[in-house]
Amino acid sequence: MKDTFKHQGLRQQLVNVVKAKGIQDDRVLNAIGKIPRHLFMDSGFLDHAYQDKAFPIAADQTISQPYTVAFQTELMQVSPGDKVLEIGTGSGYQTAVLCDLGAKVYSIERQQELFKKTSKFLPKLGYRAKKLIFGDGYKGLPEEAPFDSIIVTAGAPFVPKPLLSQLKKDGGRLVIPIGDDVQVMTLFIRKGQKEFEQHEFGEFRFVPLLEDKN
Repeated sequence: MKDTFKHQGLRQQLVNVVKAKGIQDDRVLNAIGKIPRHLFMDSGFLDHAYQDKAFPIAADQTISQPYTVAFQTELMQVSPGDKVLEIGTGSGYQTAVLCDLGAKVYSIERQQELFKKTSKFLPKLGYRAKKLIFGDGYKGLPEEAPFDSIIVTAGAPFVPKPLLSQLKKDGGRLVIPIGDDVQVMTLFIRKGQKEFEQHEFGEFRFVPLLEDKN
């Protein structure tokens, strides 16, 4: 669990790369510069930790590309104290970014192996989500709704209706990559009971969002 000056220097370079690609939110950039991404990966892959690319982790999943994490987070417009739902805890890196921004994070993971690992690991680094849940992200978390924002960190073939209904009615934001092989990053902003504004932000690649078949 070491975080050296070398790591910190590499993180600063990563911040510069992400910034050059168009990320402007200083709080998001600070989080990328602060969080030791190498600790979220197996120790043999330290050289890859601060490159701007996704990388395989356990259970056939990936730790998202830092630019993608920053891009999705920027779209969410998180304020301290916001109630945020994350679908796909994965390595916990995105969760840590949201915690760093002061969000109250509820995160759902359906891969048991990742859920167990991340549940133990995040608190050791000092990132405490309000709740980490093992379950089906398609259903959201109705008992804790409404949420200021919801982030989906896996490719979804369609928009799960429960997620839209769990956004707060005046300005709740859902950031979700939609599509099969290639996904289009999509932002839904809730404007009322059944009214949503939709914005699209280009193509990304994610591992698929798996529906719980159990």
